[in-house]
Amino acid sequence: MSEGDWTDLAGGELRLRLARIATIELNAPARRNAMSAAMWRGLREAVGLIAADEGVRVVLVRGAGGKAFSAGAHIGEFEEVYADADSARAYNDDVRAAQAKLRGLPRPTVAVIEGACVGGGCGLALACDLRFAAETARLAITPARLGLAYSYADTAQLVEKVGPARAKDILFSARLLPAPEALSIGLVDRVVPADALEAESAAYAEGLAALSQSSIRAAKAMINRMSDLSATGDGETDALFASTFAGPDFQEGYRAFLEKRPPAFR
Repeated sequence: MSEGDWTDLAGGELRLRLARIATIELNAPARRNAMSAAMWRGLREAVGLIAADEGVRVVLVRGAGGKAFSAGAHIGEFEEVYADADSARAYNDDVRAAQAKLRGLPRPTVAVIEGACVGGGCGLALACDLRFAAETARLAITPARLGLAYSYADTAQLVEKVGPARAKDILFSARLLPAPEALSIGLVDRVVPADALEAESAAYAEGLAALSQSSIRAAKAMINRMSDLSATGDGETDALFASTFAGPDFQEGYRAFLEKRPPAFR
C-alpha cells in the first residue's frame, strides 16, 4: 500500500489510511457512525495493520461526515447480536477485544471528536491515549437509557479518566456532557473551535511524530502498565453485566428507542 491510500474495512464502514500520521475513520455518517459488529472487527484488523507498519508514528481516530464521532452501537443490529446469551457474549467480546487492541497499540492515538460521542463511541474514544474535541461536541454513556450495564473493563477505563464519583454521575444520569464540562472533569483532553479541530489535531500529531518514538512508546507502555485494565470483574460483576442483556429492562429500553418514546422501566 502506498502512503496516503485508503483501505476499506468492514464493507467500507471503516477506513484506514496508513501514513506517518495514520487515520482510522468510522465511515457510516448516515447513522452518525454508529458502530456495527463488523466495524468492531474491522477496528481490530486496522490496528493490526498499523502495528505491522513501522512507518506509522501517530494514529488519529475520527468519524466521517463532520457531525458525529460515533453515536454508539448500531441499534439496527440489536435483534441479531442480542438474540440470545451466546450471541450477546460474542458481540461484547468483539467490542472489548477491539478496544483493548487499540489501547495497547504501541503508537500514540488521538480521538478527534466532532458532534456526538455516545455509548460505545465514547468507549472507543476512551481507548485512545488522548481525546481532542470540538467545542460543540457532546459526550455521553447511556446504558441506563436502554436497561443495560456497562462492562467491567469499560467502567474501569472511564474511572481511570474521571474518577469514581464522576464516573457514577455519567453512568447513573446517562446525560449528555458538553465539551467544556467534559474537559473540566478529564473526559477529554483538549477543546478547540470546531473549525480548528482538524488542524489542531494534525499539528499535535506532527509534533509527536517529530519526537523520539522509542521514548514515546516506552512512556505509553509504562503508563498503561501502571493503570492496567486487564483485570476482569469477579463472577458477581460479570453475571450482573451479562444478565442485563436478557432482562426486561433491556427489552423495554430497546422497544422505546425504536418507538422514539421514553422507556417505562418497572
